[in-house]
Amino acid sequence: MMAAHGAPWFAGWGTLALVNAGLAQGKNRSGLGWFLLSLLLGPLATLLLVLLPKVRDRMF
Repeated sequence: MMAAHGAPWFAGWGTLALVNAGLAQGKNRSGLGWFLLSLLLGPLATLLLVLLPKVRDRMF
């Protein structure tokens, strides 16, 4: 049987997107938005999330 050569790469990229979604939610940011952005930007999105400050809780 022939293995898909791109499968580990896609699995790693998808895992990174899930990690970024969790990191974003921890900073009071949109998990879904950052997940989708991470699918496009990958490690660059991780860098942005690490550098961005946490969003303060809204009163309303």
